[in-house]
Amino acid sequence: MITGTSGGLGAAFATALIAADYDVVGIARRDVTAADLGVPDDRYHHRQADLGDIDGIGELVSDLVATYGKPYGLINNSALGADGMLPTMHNSEIESMVAVNVTAPIILTKYAVRHMLSARRGRIINVSSVVAKTGYRGLAAYGATKASMEGFTRSLARDVGRRKITVNAIAPGFLATDMTSGLGDSNLERIEKRAALQRFASVDEVAASAVYLMSDAGAGVTGTVITVDAGGSA
Repeated sequence: MITGTSGGLGAAFATALIAADYDVVGIARRDVTAADLGVPDDRYHHRQADLGDIDGIGELVSDLVATYGKPYGLINNSALGADGMLPTMHNSEIESMVAVNVTAPIILTKYAVRHMLSARRGRIINVSSVVAKTGYRGLAAYGATKASMEGFTRSLARDVGRRKITVNAIAPGFLATDMTSGLGDSNLERIEKRAALQRFASVDEVAASAVYLMSDAGAGVTGTVITVDAGGSA
């Protein structure tokens, strides 16, 4: 199960995992087809849903399990981003961001992990951001939501590890996606030049870390945050 597959990073997660022989169920507000991703029809399934509707998440997971079976993995990727100084942000904008970036993934995980516990196996990946650690001007509320997901990751890993369920976070740096386009070309150029590799990490490089964490090779990694940012926070 991958949330936010209508965006660049979510689509990259889906295509990389399908290439690694996983079946994927994508969840997003907009429709996404296997043809959109360039993958076989029988490997990608999609469910349109607004994760901002917190009360509907339990029913959503029950329906997905009834249709596709118990989930082996969950990637909490869907998120709202906003570039703005906190004093000028509307309360409703902050509340929506917290609902989608924090409350929804915690509730979704709550229902999904129940099935992993009964199966005694599973992989959970929460998508954070380097902003949670480094901070960035105009991203105070967004950074707070991502930092909360890292705390959630570490504690949940302790809760479910004895059932062979791993919980990790991936913290991408700034990527050339729709979410960062609002930062402006000059800001993006400055961030790119500051990175050790003098470039942005790609969505495919971030997705490769998810493939590793989902695999048998990643079975010994839990409660940690993997940063993929081309050395931008080094």
